[in-house]
Amino acid sequence: MAGPRYGRVLIKLSGEALMGDQPFGIDPAMLKYIARQVKAVVDMGVQVAVVVGGGNIFRGAEFAARGMERTTADYAGMVATIINALCLQDALEQLGAVVRTQSALTIQAVAEPYIRRRAIRHLEKGRVVVFAAGTGNPYMTTDTAAALRAIETDAEVLLMAKNNVDGVYEADPHKVPGARKFQTISYLEALNRRLEVIDSTALALCMENGLPIIVFDLRAPDSIVRVVQGERLGTTIGPEETVLAPLSAGEVEKA
Repeated sequence: MAGPRYGRVLIKLSGEALMGDQPFGIDPAMLKYIARQVKAVVDMGVQVAVVVGGGNIFRGAEFAARGMERTTADYAGMVATIINALCLQDALEQLGAVVRTQSALTIQAVAEPYIRRRAIRHLEKGRVVVFAAGTGNPYMTTDTAAALRAIETDAEVLLMAKNNVDGVYEADPHKVPGARKFQTISYLEALNRRLEVIDSTALALCMENGLPIIVFDLRAPDSIVRVVQGERLGTTIGPEETVLAPLSAGEVEKA
């Protein structure tokens, strides 16, 4: 196994990624697949933090759109992320990893409160830190929480593990068949294009603090391990020049 490229990473897992092929909830097989990869990265000597979403259980924005008070809906979504965090914690512990879950909402019976210095100390000791409840504030997405926690804990890169999305495209490839994927795209270009692959607030935070983002498909074989080893997967968002992926042989013929 090749050595790691990074010493400390933050992985953003969407709630949808935990569903696997199920329409709702958590797929135990997908949970084990994710836990196995995270444990493998830790065994390489990499310090790992994780932010989990809650869309597989409750999406605050959707319920708010249906008439639920937005603040209440967002807090309910934060509680959903705590459920996911505890399930991930258990899956990792079954593999022998040492895990600490920290919540932005006070819930002392099951998780530590989020304390930056304590989180960094856990990472330095080789523990996986799972951040739950987003930022603890309504109107903020878990993408924003991931960017914020990555910056606060001095992570070297933000790894956006997507569910069946293998990078950033010019347009939605499901709606525009000829849409091409970016190999790299600058922060400013991504903001100007209003790409939906990452929340604009999170993207602006990363740009202001020079934190690179790698967007990749979680379902690709051993994707997390390969990205941490430096293999080019998905799309890198950073200060680099925007570069489109080359056309395949079939695409060249069609062109």
